[in-house]
Amino acid sequence: MLDYIRDAGEIYRQSFAMIRDEADLSRFPGDVARVVVRLIHTCGQIDVAEHVAFSPDVVTRAHNALAGGAPVLCDSSMVAAGITRSRLPADNEVVSLVADPRAPQLADRLGTTRSAAGVDLWADRLDNAVLAIGNAPTALFRLLELLDDGAPVPAAVLGGPVGFVGSAQSKQELIDSPRGMSYLVVTGRRGGSAMAAAAVNAIAAEAE
Repeated sequence: MLDYIRDAGEIYRQSFAMIRDEADLSRFPGDVARVVVRLIHTCGQIDVAEHVAFSPDVVTRAHNALAGGAPVLCDSSMVAAGITRSRLPADNEVVSLVADPRAPQLADRLGTTRSAAGVDLWADRLDNAVLAIGNAPTALFRLLELLDDGAPVPAAVLGGPVGFVGSAQSKQELIDSPRGMSYLVVTGRRGGSAMAAAAVNAIAAEAE
């Protein structure tokens, strides 16, 4: 037989120990550092720690929202599928905005993506919600537009859209003007479903 570690708990223990040994987490509060460790574990890239922007209260605020029963609104079905429901503290609803059956028609009418149309469709659920955005810059841009128009303010935005068009710009707009939300995002072009889901899971679990 090949020589490799088979015990899942030991794999996790060694992985997290290696991440904490190799990554510079010194600029993060302890609760945020725990989330960043999860992001690194998800993508295997230590330098992600250098590209995380965050509000100091993001973990407390997002966890309190989840504990109070807030929904998790996801910009894609992949993000929603990556969230571990058993870790959520209040049997929270997890919604894929893009999977809303009304989204395609509204997207066609508005000339936008289904993810962005989904944000419009769920605008009445934004108040104190936790948003996990990992794919669509248009979803983040649309969220910010709705807030500018007076929509209810979510508790937090987690993850950050991935891509070459609009990804970095949408996250920078959020950082420059959070509009009352807390946030934890990977800046630049990086992001993705796995990172957005990992951020939710880490905050929901309260333990590494």
